[in-house]
Amino acid sequence: MPDIMKQLPDDIHKEITSLCKNGDELAKEGKLEEAKKSYVDALRLLPQEHREWEAATWIYVAIGDIHFSLGNNERAFKCFYNAVQCPKGLGNPYIHLRLGQLYFEQGNLDKAADELTRAYMGGGMDIFMEDDPKYLEFLETRIEI
Repeated sequence: MPDIMKQLPDDIHKEITSLCKNGDELAKEGKLEEAKKSYVDALRLLPQEHREWEAATWIYVAIGDIHFSLGNNERAFKCFYNAVQCPKGLGNPYIHLRLGQLYFEQGNLDKAADELTRAYMGGGMDIFMEDDPKYLEFLETRIEI
């Protein structure tokens, strides 16, 4: 895909944005299943080859975060794995953080260390501060922080 991002038609972009804002509000209220439905509805509005659209990146992150919060690690992993393959996904510290955490939970410690290192390099120490300290503690066994 060339460097120029594909642009969604305005009406589709507005609907996706509205659904995601609704999902964000529902998530803040703790209505995670309803939030997930709103995000999935937004994802379904993307044209074919949806991973070519930048919107897919943040929609997958939102759905992945819902699954992560619910402890559905396998589904969360699939979402973040998809997100890293979307535009601006590779190199996004937050996506690498979640992938690292999920690899850690799977017991795949080498991949966890790789992804958590990417998160640290891109987002610094702060990116780890809102989550369980075990991930940063693990990373400190692998790299010098």
